[in-house]
This record gives sequence, structure tokens and C-alpha cells, in this order.
Amino acid sequence: MELPDYSRDARKVVFFPGSSIGNFDPEFAADFLARIKDVLGSDGGLLIGVDLKKEAKILNAAYNDRQGLTAAFNLNLLTRMNRELGADFDLDAFDHVAFYNEKSGRIEMHLCSKKEQSVQVGECALEFSEGETIHTENSYKYTASEFETLAGGAGLNLEKLWTDDNNWFGLFYFTVAA
Repeated sequence: MELPDYSRDARKVVFFPGSSIGNFDPEFAADFLARIKDVLGSDGGLLIGVDLKKEAKILNAAYNDRQGLTAAFNLNLLTRMNRELGADFDLDAFDHVAFYNEKSGRIEMHLCSKKEQSVQVGECALEFSEGETIHTENSYKYTASEFETLAGGAGLNLEKLWTDDNNWFGLFYFTVAA
């Protein structure tokens, strides 16, 4: 990616909003943070949002919302495959399933086949058993100290952390380690 013109002497700060870092497995997240550190130079900073660990019942409720927004987001994957890959997924034949995997520290989202079925994706036929899932997304959650350690391994020092009143979300400001 080519950055716009800027003074080579200017201090660089990268802003990575939301909590998208959680969609990367921890090894990839560490590599991503190290790449950002390399872009920043010796006096740069990183402002990054991170979804923090909380009770499983809170996470499960958030990813299985009553309005069905997360389910619609997840099922949209099949809609796009139908449109963009010429697939023939029957959206009514899959259920959204999301749960917190405490051991891995992540929400897992799946689409679960409601029946035995065959789906065509281009030239490929995919066979699904009833109850078989398509694992569509992970969203890793961190404690503040876990994320500080992850970033520290990438060469970043925590300067400031802001959280909401419940400590459910953190906005971290890191500088490049000396």
C-alpha cells in the first residue's frame, strides 16, 4: 500500500479502530503488530481497539443477539457465495451458531446444516451431514495484560489504556520500544 505524501521527519501514528485485531489468530496478530511497528519508526505510536475478555454469558448473548443481526451477518457469507461463486446454498437449511470457546479465548461462529444436503459451488459438490458446521469466523478476546504482552513481543510499549466502565473494550496506545 502506498501512503500519501508526508514529511519523512513527521511522527507517525497508526489508528486501527474497532476490534478487528481479534479476527486474527494470535500468531498472525503478533506479526501484524510487528509490521505496524516497522512502519512507525522509532518515535511512532499505535492506537488500537481491542475487545476484552468478559463472562461467557455476555459474549454468547452478544453474538446470538435477539435481533438476529449477527446471524444475518454470518448467513450473508452464503448469500455472497451464491452470488459471487455461483453456489446454490439454501440459506434456510443452515442455522447461525456462535459460542465462546473459553480454552481458546475466542468466539467461534459457525453455520450449521439443518439436514443432510449437497451444495454446488462451481464445479465442486459439497456434502453436508445434519449438524455439520462451516466454521466461518473467530473473534479472539484478550485481557489487558494478554494484549500488552502480545504487543510487547512485537516491539511495542503500552503508554495508555482507556476502557469503558465495564472493562469490556479497551483502546490501547502503544509506542515503539527503545
